[in-house]
Amino acid sequence: MARLAQTAGLTDVQSEILATVRQFVDKEVIPHAQELEHADTYPADIVAGMKEMGLFGITIPESYGGLGESLLTYALVVEEIARGWMSVSGVINTHFIVAHMISRHGTEAQKQHFLPRMATGEVRGSFSMSEPDLGSDVAAIKTKAKKTDDGYVIDGSKMWLTNGGSSNLIALLVKTDEGAEKPHQNLTTFLVEKPEGFGEVAPGLTIPGKIDKMGYKGVDTTEAVFDGYKIGADMVLGEAPGKGFAYMMDGVEVGRVNVAARACGIAIRAFELAVEYAQQRKTFGKAIAEHQAVAFKLAEMATKVEAAHLMMVNAARLKDSGARNDVEAGMAKLIASEYCAEVTQDAFRIHGGYGYSKEYEIERLMREAPFLLIGEGTSEIQKTIISRGLLREYKSRS
Repeated sequence: MARLAQTAGLTDVQSEILATVRQFVDKEVIPHAQELEHADTYPADIVAGMKEMGLFGITIPESYGGLGESLLTYALVVEEIARGWMSVSGVINTHFIVAHMISRHGTEAQKQHFLPRMATGEVRGSFSMSEPDLGSDVAAIKTKAKKTDDGYVIDGSKMWLTNGGSSNLIALLVKTDEGAEKPHQNLTTFLVEKPEGFGEVAPGLTIPGKIDKMGYKGVDTTEAVFDGYKIGADMVLGEAPGKGFAYMMDGVEVGRVNVAARACGIAIRAFELAVEYAQQRKTFGKAIAEHQAVAFKLAEMATKVEAAHLMMVNAARLKDSGARNDVEAGMAKLIASEYCAEVTQDAFRIHGGYGYSKEYEIERLMREAPFLLIGEGTSEIQKTIISRGLLREYKSRS
């Protein structure tokens, strides 16, 4: 068993799930990741395997057909999957966030309608906040939903939908006129059902096509254009207009733990590749791992992997306990994503010229790691969240 990234205090069920996922990753993901990634091919067979294992319903309550496991279990599963290929973890990430939001905030009718089919993977979720002209200022959303006699009409463009084409359910944040003084209290989350595919998938809803990306290939990232799209009032999440921002932020909070887990997975794999290569490659009559410069680099990489893993686990356990974890989730996401980029680059350097070749796995990791620096909020946004939380807790009494 590997020395790094072990988690104390797991139940027998958690340990069994993780062992099963690791075996799946070693046999079904890693051997095929390079070919699928370079071809930008959707990993249909791998997704089918995840469905069979029940991973799409891992956190959905048992009463709705899921496994009813914790955020910690899910995060550790994601860490294992991202170790094999980060794009595969992206297939279930937005699905997990949408399922979490429905479980926490949906009406009973919405839970009954969506969760059992989400647990099997029949319904797969995507998550939509961003817009073409919108960065981290979520309250400045321009896509609008206008109230009508029989529901709402939505107009506007959304951006960066992971699984936008392959999903058939979108959790969509738009502006509604609730008359609130604070902009974020005029935002509403809709549950938009749609067919899979690209083009005009429903009257008034177009998914233009896949966005070509530097990395994070295989999984589809898209825009979504709404032009007079009609939707019923019963598809407002929780049937609560004006609370969409709060619901989305709850989803993003667990999403940040997820991104931290994905960063840990990539960093673990980068370290594995580096430590193996360093013991095989010889210069000046000995393995490069025996040169102090490389040995010290391996020591630093392993320490970063361990630190990121522990912070990710702590953030997940806090959320599972019911405690507020916005600061801890921000810290975990910040350090895990930054360390992931550093560990991956160090592994690339250890590989020397071979690291630049597409034949070597580290080349793919070098293109995947930067995505985690911006996913679910940039490092600068995490620092803003962390500093505000700290100032709230350590408020001066002078």
